[in-house]
Amino acid sequence: MILLAIDTSGKDGSIALARAPESMGDSAKALEILEVVPLEGGTFSAQLVPQISALLSKHGIQKTEIGAFAVASGPGSFTGLRVGLAAVKALAEILGKPIAAVSRLEAMARAAGVRGIVIAVLDAGRGEVYAGIYDLEETAHMRSERLLTNAELFAEAGENVIVTSDSKLAEAARAARLRVEQVDLPRSEAIARLGWEKIQKGETVSPEDLEANYIRRSDAEIFAKIRR
Repeated sequence: MILLAIDTSGKDGSIALARAPESMGDSAKALEILEVVPLEGGTFSAQLVPQISALLSKHGIQKTEIGAFAVASGPGSFTGLRVGLAAVKALAEILGKPIAAVSRLEAMARAAGVRGIVIAVLDAGRGEVYAGIYDLEETAHMRSERLLTNAELFAEAGENVIVTSDSKLAEAARAARLRVEQVDLPRSEAIARLGWEKIQKGETVSPEDLEANYIRRSDAEIFAKIRR
């Protein structure tokens, strides 16, 4: 089965084309990543569809051969997420294929390869972070995803591991004698692997039910509430 994964949630993005094993019982490690194509930030809307078309053509794959989609659903750039989700919605609806929505925080938590309670963190600006608390003892289980200040994050961390790609935050956490794992930001291949796991478990959504996981409300929503 061909799996197409898209991540347009950050400053830069990427598309991953993967071949999944025919047997749904095989692990995510059996997923073969055929190619990952980078996308330059700020031009997702212009690049995404042409790059998908070129990627499929390069590997001799028709769009009708795509069996499922995986997409980074957030948190991240409001504009970037909308572009990626809109493309996946359209393709999945046309082809009648399932979608696996993957949290970037879960992808980051899993990247550390540690067991126990993990707090995955992404910079949210304004002195805040997106924090996802995951129990990775046996299977990945999300406890919560929410917005925290650095002080709130450090107070809550305790003996748990903080996973981040932010070197300044990692340094500050280590200075506070907290456990830290620094990893690279997850790309579309990580979204593809987690998406395949979700597809095997039946954790998919229809195009009409696919929504962005912003965590923080947009400025437009905040200002609209203030004006009322």
